[in-house]
Amino acid sequence: MEKNMEFMQIAMKYLPEAQEKMKEAGIEFSPAMAEPFFGLFMNVMQEAYDLGKKEALLDE
Repeated sequence: MEKNMEFMQIAMKYLPEAQEKMKEAGIEFSPAMAEPFFGLFMNVMQEAYDLGKKEALLDE
């Protein structure tokens, strides 16, 4: 659960940039729209974290 909070903090850090890119593309951003993207982001971050952890353990 702690990693999920860290991942969410990373997502929130980049949210303004994502909103601006969507606006430039003509897509109106809404909070309801954010949930599926945050879920996808969390899955990607967890997989990347697991891969990095696996590689670090193999390097030991």
